[in-house]
Amino acid sequence: MLNVFQRQFFFVILLSNNLRVLATTLKTRTMNRNKFSLLFLLLATLFCVCLIVSNLIEIKIIDIGVMTITAGMLVFPISYIINDCLVEVYGFRKARFVIWLGFAMNLMFTLFLMMAVGLPRGINPGIQDAMETVFGFVPRVLLASFTAFICGSMVNAYVMSKMKRRSKGRHFSYRAILSTVFGELTDSIIFFPVAFWGIIEPTTIISLVLTQAALKTVYEIIILPVTIRVVKLLKEFEGMDYFDDEATSYKWWRITDV
Repeated sequence: MLNVFQRQFFFVILLSNNLRVLATTLKTRTMNRNKFSLLFLLLATLFCVCLIVSNLIEIKIIDIGVMTITAGMLVFPISYIINDCLVEVYGFRKARFVIWLGFAMNLMFTLFLMMAVGLPRGINPGIQDAMETVFGFVPRVLLASFTAFICGSMVNAYVMSKMKRRSKGRHFSYRAILSTVFGELTDSIIFFPVAFWGIIEPTTIISLVLTQAALKTVYEIIILPVTIRVVKLLKEFEGMDYFDDEATSYKWWRITDV
């Protein structure tokens, strides 16, 4: 027979073991939730590269018949397709993290580029003049670009996440296209007026807003079969199909909540 002291002692030992097991389980779950897979890292890298390249070539305006577009139209829609893949497979929180990562990398690139332009002239002044012409960023253009990117990307991810919850994961094609429409419209409505108002005609700005949003959506539709295939392969490889729930915070500034 165990006396009272012995029973209390064994109870404490048993309780401490159970608490240790619980703490280890919670720690493992937290580590697994915050673990980034190789494919996720590759998508995040590609997202940042597409964003930086699109901003580099965005300054070139092209007239194609009655349409006016920028060269960035070639690359920037890919970032929205990646955004759709991230939300669909990994959830809004990880997509939000990648959006802010892209913002930070683009900001760092811009600052380094401005420092390079500001360095003293070399033996060939023509190179300096060319760099100032091409990469002499106007503050309002930078403000327009960064603001439009954050707003457009967050709106795209938000719409994609909310629609997935309501549709219970069905109708991916419809969700991908509609989220792109909202995201691209938000991006264009912010960027072009802020960047070019007073520099080009208002009618040209309106044409740019509508044309860019429409063409990027068409871009999404054309490449949709590839997007569907990529999403399917990602889900199979990762073994997951994440659904955001009521506990998901859609606040844009919660960067570390991944």
